[in-house]
Parts: sequence; structure tokens; C-alpha cells
Amino acid sequence: MKIGITCYPTYGGSGVVATELGKALAEKGHEVHFISYAFPHRLSHYVKNIYYHEVELSKYPLFEHQLYGLALTSKMLEVIEFENLDLLHVHYAIPHATSAYLAKQIIRTHNKDIKIITTLHGTDITLVGLEPSFLPLVKFSIEESDGVTAVSRFLKEQTLTNYNIHADIKVIHNFVDTSLYTINPSQKMRESYAPNGEKILIHTSNFRVVKRVTDTIRILDLVKKEIPAKLVLVGDGPDRSECERLARELDLSDDVKFLGKQDGLEEILNCADLFLMPSQSESFGLSALEAMACGLPVVSSSVGGLPELVRHNETGYIAEFGDISRMALYTIDLLKNEKKYKAFSRNARERAVNNFDINLIIPQYEKYYESVLGDLA
Repeated sequence: MKIGITCYPTYGGSGVVATELGKALAEKGHEVHFISYAFPHRLSHYVKNIYYHEVELSKYPLFEHQLYGLALTSKMLEVIEFENLDLLHVHYAIPHATSAYLAKQIIRTHNKDIKIITTLHGTDITLVGLEPSFLPLVKFSIEESDGVTAVSRFLKEQTLTNYNIHADIKVIHNFVDTSLYTINPSQKMRESYAPNGEKILIHTSNFRVVKRVTDTIRILDLVKKEIPAKLVLVGDGPDRSECERLARELDLSDDVKFLGKQDGLEEILNCADLFLMPSQSESFGLSALEAMACGLPVVSSSVGGLPELVRHNETGYIAEFGDISRMALYTIDLLKNEKKYKAFSRNARERAVNNFDINLIIPQYEKYYESVLGDLA
């Protein structure tokens, strides 16, 4: 099967999932063509059957803003025609699904056809797509896709409700490679963050306001009153400066480690004891899943798709978003009770392996591709 994949090639969850999906499909013998404005960061080494097509942006002075959506359509047309793609799988609705629709209409004038599958990841539906200037376009693009998937039941229901559509949306959860993200304690790295044997809390995200990264610092402040602890923050984004300011204000500068964007996340997770995810909005919680695969219990908010991932009082704890005191109490409870902690750690790992392993999810995508392509016959 020849598959074109378009995604944002950055550290965000949608780009990570799309890239890991493409790599897994290529390893199973499919031919995968990534179409984007930059090389996906998770493609860190050569993989057989993977090809990259860069979208070239016009710098013509008449255009005040770069026309990425139209440039993407042109590149899609080129790849569809000359690589004889079977389908386009676009991740994140704006502008990818719209560009794919335009490409499909144009390629039909060449007596060709292509199937389009759109995967919805979260803020493309719950935030950006709801803006009045985008809502009709997002609704149209979803309805005109040949197949639509969502990464959680929550996101499927939000899409159907917010856009008043009757599309047949297939839920295919996010996944993790549990052979890579596994329990493999990194004592040397652990000692570099907690030289005196402190417990280590960790959070990874793109530091947007909806991630409520400042809450992790306030949680640490409360936890430290009961247990010696450190907080490791991985990632970068618009809220990082505020987080650094808060750490200084609470006199926690020595206890909060800002690592910025990092690869090799599985090694960093293995130096920690517990993962914090206090988000205000979360369609699934991929970073929490990666932590669970490494045996980390998760203390999270109860928003979005997180309850589909985190089992309360089994793989971690769930609290109302913004309830910092409750999250701190849950954290202290786990870190003070070794027997309970070990049980939660084991449960977290087993849930990741038994429900969200890459070898369970990729066949779901393959089967869905085949069903959509079957309609072309």
C-alpha cells in the first residue's frame, strides 16, 4: 500500500503519532510518503520505505502571509500523481484536511481518484476549529473525508456535538512502543537530578496555558512539605517564562529542572517516580501513556480523554482540573506508601502493554485503510 501522511512535524502529540505510525507502517512493508513543510523530528534515522516531500513556500512579495494550505495542496497533487498513492492520511484538521480535499478534486480532473482519511487529535476540534472563521471549513472538511478517526471517545463525541455532523468516526487510540518505553531505571541520570535521594516528579508538554504547567510547580511546593522531592519539566512553549518566574517566587529554583525540548524521552522518564498531567484540556494524553509504559503512575486532571487512559486508584489518580491540593495529596499518598506505589507502577505498565501497545493499534489503522480503500473498488 502507498500512503501519503501529512502532519505538523514538531514535538506536539499529533506529529509524534503520525510519524510513529508512518515508521511502523514502513517497517511492515508499506510505502510511506511524508508531505510537510519540515522533516518530522521523530524521523531521526533512515527507515526503509519512507520518503519525505518538502512543501515549498512562496516568498513572492505580493503575499503578506505565506500560503501554506495552497502550497501543501500543490505538493499533495505532485506526490499523488507521480508516486501513485493509494490514500492520503492527514493528521490535524486545519489546514491538512482542506488541502487534501482540494487535491482530491483537482486530481479527479486527471481521471484519477484518491481516498482521504483525516485523524482528529484535539485542539483542531476543541479550540482552533471552533473559531467562527474556521468552523464551517472544518465541518466541511470532516464531512468530505472518506474516513475519519479520533484518538479518543471523548474527542469523537465532541466532534459530533460541536459541529453537528453525522460522520462515521472511528476511535483509534494513540499508542506507544512498549519495547522502547519500558521500565529501565536510569540511576546515574536520577542522581544528577536528585543527588540526595529525593523523589522525582516529571511533566512533559508544549508548555501551552491549557497544559497548566504552573500547577505542577505548585504541586511540588505542597509535596515538599511532606517529602523531599524534585520536579523535572521537559518541553518548551509560551508558558515557560511564567513557570520559571513562579519557581523563583516560591523559592523552588533549585528543585525545578527545566530541560527544554528533548529526544530520548524514555531515558528521562525512567529516572522519575511519578508523572503529573494537570491539563485543562487533553484529548488523550500521549505523554502520560509514554510515562505509564515506563511504569510511572500518573496523577492527572479528569478532563477530556484522560479518564479513558488513567484508571483512578489503579494506575494513578484523577482529580478535577485546578484542584492542586487534591493532586498533591494523591502524590504524597503514592510516594509514601511503597507497597501501593509498586502496585500502581505495575498496573500502569500492564495497561500500556495490554491496551495501547503499537502492535495492537497499527493493525487497526491497516484494517481501516483497507475498508476505506474497499469503497474505491
